[in-house]
Amino acid sequence: MRDRPPLVKPLDLPGHSAPAVGFEVPLEMLAACHGRVEGQCATLQRLSVHLAGHGVDPQAQEAAAAVMRYFDTSAAHHHADEEVDLFPALIESMAGSDAVCLRALTASLTAEHRELEQRWRALRRRLEQVAGGHAATLPDEELLGFTGLYERHIAREEAELLPMAARLLSDAELGRIGLAMRARRGAFEPASLPPSSPA
Repeated sequence: MRDRPPLVKPLDLPGHSAPAVGFEVPLEMLAACHGRVEGQCATLQRLSVHLAGHGVDPQAQEAAAAVMRYFDTSAAHHHADEEVDLFPALIESMAGSDAVCLRALTASLTAEHRELEQRWRALRRRLEQVAGGHAATLPDEELLGFTGLYERHIAREEAELLPMAARLLSDAELGRIGLAMRARRGAFEPASLPPSSPA
């Protein structure tokens, strides 16, 4: 029997990040998270093809479990990073008619987060079956609805939101956002040690 390439590549697994960025550069962390979301969406697409050809084998189970871990934790933290910390900081930094435009953008992105979370719940139920070794498929409509919305959402955030945040937010405000992101993940460093820098 010929070995098949793994469905889950090392960079697809939670805890394995591509660019080595830290909480001291929160906008870069948000952008790096977008890359990881895209990687997880690609894993979902490979998993769908794999299920059609090979059924629920150990590779499919592992891939389903890894994708669930990612979207249940990291993606949820990412949405909170934006809604709880970044969006309010941006709105606070604006005045007049600019604030109205920014409120419309952040409200639209927040609504997309809710839609992504709703689509995720439906897709997750299918992945739970796969991870548990039960026969299941990932219907194209559900899969492409989820991955396509994430693709459009990420493109909008990278074209509009992150560049605006880089222009408008002070270093102090970005530092506060980075600390909030760190706290959300329980990633505190000992007070006696200086912050670590990416290797």
